Amino acid sequence: MSQPSPTYRLHYFPESGNSYKLALMLTLCGQTFEPVWTDFGGGVTRTPEWRATINEMGEIPVLEEDGERLTQTAPILLRLAERHGRFGGENEAEEFEILRWLFWDNHKLTGFMATYRYNRAFLRAVDPVVLDFMRKRIDDYLGILNGHLAKRAFAIGDRPTIADISMMAYLSFPKNEAGYDLAVSHPAVHAWLERMASLPGWKAPYDLLPGKRLHCYV
Repeated sequence: MSQPSPTYRLHYFPESGNSYKLALMLTLCGQTFEPVWTDFGGGVTRTPEWRATINEMGEIPVLEEDGERLTQTAPILLRLAERHGRFGGENEAEEFEILRWLFWDNHKLTGFMATYRYNRAFLRAVDPVVLDFMRKRIDDYLGILNGHLAKRAFAIGDRPTIADISMMAYLSFPKNEAGYDLAVSHPAVHAWLERMASLPGWKAPYDLLPGKRLHCYV
């Protein structure tokens, strides 16, 4: 007798690439979720009440699975891959490679792109020296990813995994927000994003994550 599908609620805000990672993973796995819009721009995640009741780490997203609150996108993606039998590794070597790219993405690509894009697009004023520092780091990381994807279709080989879902998220928003035209600057990354976008059920971030948007200054 098959087990019933879990019930999911996703606490998010539309500009959050980390929220998009989970929303896209659930969608590609054929799962539905209740969207719970969060007033990140209004500072709700910094309040003691929100941290005491939703996420002590003060971060978005939060995924509720049958009422259990889960945080941190990488372990959640690993859990969803195991739960639904999709986009995970098929052997020890693949599992290691997925972890390797997840850690790299969280520490480097997503870590810097999320901060850079938010400062560049959604803050009224920002120190250009800070933006320049982050931009140089992102240029390096995108170069690494472009070289890697020039030799393979997806992060670990010929099929997509949660490593791809993680790395593509912040690169899938409108190009004016981060200021990269990847088709010109990083063609292998652009081609990979197009392969990901051709997966059945794929949706762009703002199509998948509704709700009030932050003011964009670029």
